[in-house]
Amino acid sequence: MTATVLDPRTALVVVDLQQGIVALPTAHPTDEVVARAATLADAFRAKGLPVFLVRVTGGAPGRNEGKAPSSKPAADWADIVPELGPRDSDIVVTKQQWGAFHGTALDLELRRRGITQVVLTGVATSIGVESTARAAHEHGYHVTIATDAVTDMDADAHRNSLEKIFPRLGETDNTAAIVELLG
Repeated sequence: MTATVLDPRTALVVVDLQQGIVALPTAHPTDEVVARAATLADAFRAKGLPVFLVRVTGGAPGRNEGKAPSSKPAADWADIVPELGPRDSDIVVTKQQWGAFHGTALDLELRRRGITQVVLTGVATSIGVESTARAAHEHGYHVTIATDAVTDMDADAHRNSLEKIFPRLGETDNTAAIVELLG
């Protein structure tokens, strides 16, 4: 569903645009995703709306099938990409699992600011972004996904999230349309 409106209290939530994640091979170039996310972040900051930069620093406890090898990641692996910041007004959320809500203060920080809607961007579409979108929907937020500011390591999974999942959770549109809705 095309984005039709942004609530007056909307926040941008940027998922896992960090050095270690954007270095992975993806279906669409991460430099373009980062540039579009930065455009959105600048537009939100210019309107005085909050920007949440989410990063992952580990894996959730539990089953371990498919976990990455135990080699130590690069020292800057969890650093937010410089194009995004963080800026002084941004809120950085560190997570240990796919979604940005479970085990973090994201919901609390959004509610403290009276946020009713979130716009999502980031990597990976079918993992961190989709998990965060599902939780945002379950928490009662209006959800919008910037479809040209997300990508995935798996093109089919990316397409499935965009075509099948996100339209059931909220609205979707491209970066330019969302910036235009900001006014």
